[in-house]
Amino acid sequence: MNRQSNAYTVIYAAVMVVVVAAVLAFTALSLKPQQEKNVAIDKKVQILKSANIAATAADADELYAKYITESFVVNDKGEVLSGVDAFNVNVEAEFKQPDADRQMPVYVASIDGATKFILPVRGAGLWGPIWGYVSLDDDKNTVYGAFFGHKGETPGLGAEIEKDFFTSQFKGKHLFKNGEFKSVAVMKVGQTALNGEDQVDAISGGTITSQGVDAMLKHSLKPYSAFLTSKK
Repeated sequence: MNRQSNAYTVIYAAVMVVVVAAVLAFTALSLKPQQEKNVAIDKKVQILKSANIAATAADADELYAKYITESFVVNDKGEVLSGVDAFNVNVEAEFKQPDADRQMPVYVASIDGATKFILPVRGAGLWGPIWGYVSLDDDKNTVYGAFFGHKGETPGLGAEIEKDFFTSQFKGKHLFKNGEFKSVAVMKVGQTALNGEDQVDAISGGTITSQGVDAMLKHSLKPYSAFLTSKK
């Protein structure tokens, strides 16, 4: 075939596209198991950190097996749903659903002989999604710890939600007052929450992200109310 012809150019380009596509597909399939493993490990690290357990990618599997004794999924009536794997629930998708349709994971940890309940939260910051986990004491009301993450909040401002000085404020706060769900408000320094809920200081200069955390906690945790107030 004449290598200077248009037909040769078209055929050559087509063959190269097929070859490159095949190589990329093979590479993606080969890496997928490791990518899924890394995602699972990162998730375990976040869950553990919300319960004040210093975990890393190297020891996440071991610590998760040691401290997380149970996981299950509940609905907004507080009922445990059978046949649903809590760890594999797509929380981001579920939290976009109406409360009555949500599948909501619960992780149970045993720390120094005490039971802790760990709940995922999802929301929106200034530039993208924010997420995290909140752990509660066995009264299902008092916050034991929190972890927050983000995709693209501003460094030194909204991105500070992942720092200990911010998350540590939540420890000891309460979600309920007189049996009514209140959440924990994230307020500018000097301001007071209007509804009497416990509050923490917002990030200085990170107003929109702080408001996102405030809304995320309310939106994500309120549907757990029936489960959290259940004596079972």
